[in-house]
Amino acid sequence: QVHLVESGGGLVQAGGSLRLSCTSSESIFSINPVGWYRQAPGKQRELVAIITVPGGPHYADSVKGRFTISTDNAKNTMYLQMNSLKPEDTAVYYCYGFSRGVGSWGQGTQVTVSS
Repeated sequence: QVHLVESGGGLVQAGGSLRLSCTSSESIFSINPVGWYRQAPGKQRELVAIITVPGGPHYADSVKGRFTISTDNAKNTMYLQMNSLKPEDTAVYYCYGFSRGVGSWGQGTQVTVSS
């Protein structure tokens, strides 16, 4: 089972930016798909962005044009660049990876956007 560790969360004002990182214990090439989910208090976990091969990146409608998912294969790391943040983006963000028939989650990182 792949081990995933997120970092980069924090407190930011509305309109600001954050970049989340997710480092994998295995090569990103071996994980498909890779992506980010989030869970706000009292709500279900929801997809934010995901990369599938083939297919490419896909985004939730609520973050299209503001968030960008990317990978650095040399560093075994996945990123989520979040711009123009809104208070409704406040949640715990989890990275996800599927490898060798098993899905794995990171421990989560808190993102709080103040108005």
